[in-house]
Amino acid sequence: PVVGVLVEPIQSEGGDVHGSPIFFQNLQKITKQNNAALVIDEVQTGLGATGKFWAHEHFNLPDSPDIITYAKKFQTAGYFAKAEFQPKQPYRIFNTWMGETAKLLVLDSILKTVNQENLLENTRKTGSILLNGLKHLSEQYPQLILNVRGRGTFCAFDMPNTTIRDKFLVQMRNNGIQMGGCGTVTVRFRPALIFAEKHVNIVLDKLFQVAKQH
Repeated sequence: PVVGVLVEPIQSEGGDVHGSPIFFQNLQKITKQNNAALVIDEVQTGLGATGKFWAHEHFNLPDSPDIITYAKKFQTAGYFAKAEFQPKQPYRIFNTWMGETAKLLVLDSILKTVNQENLLENTRKTGSILLNGLKHLSEQYPQLILNVRGRGTFCAFDMPNTTIRDKFLVQMRNNGIQMGGCGTVTVRFRPALIFAEKHVNIVLDKLFQVAKQH
């Protein structure tokens, strides 16, 4: 029997593949019908990058996931789980890098800053500007910039092949913009929560400059 299903809200390393709300709603329904746990991997998508604290909040799930994993921007790693999934002996497996309470103080400061600086709202605003700019770029260069998509600043687009994508990334870095790839042909955006409209304009300007060279 299947005991659980582990899934990312946006398949990140696989090429920023988005699932629809109806997909995740039905996935949760299927897991419940089969008495399996729904585990949402928010390691890359958590803490505001999509415009909501958790990316799965976009899906309007009837019930919260059974387990949510987190790491990276949280400056620590772990999971939230419903009571029935809490281990009876949580510290039976212990490593030398576990239990650093200073990391929790750092996380507490991060969460306070996110709230005080309205960084989720900032991400929604700048993400909308970035996504619209990428769509305009795709309209100008439809054979080069493909399949623009995103939530918040968690944006991406595809390119015709891996060779062109990799060359494009090098050109962007040579123009002062650090970007990355994922999947085989995807260019992805992972800016910080303090990414502002002025930064979006700089990035879009460089994107247009580099696209003209192709």
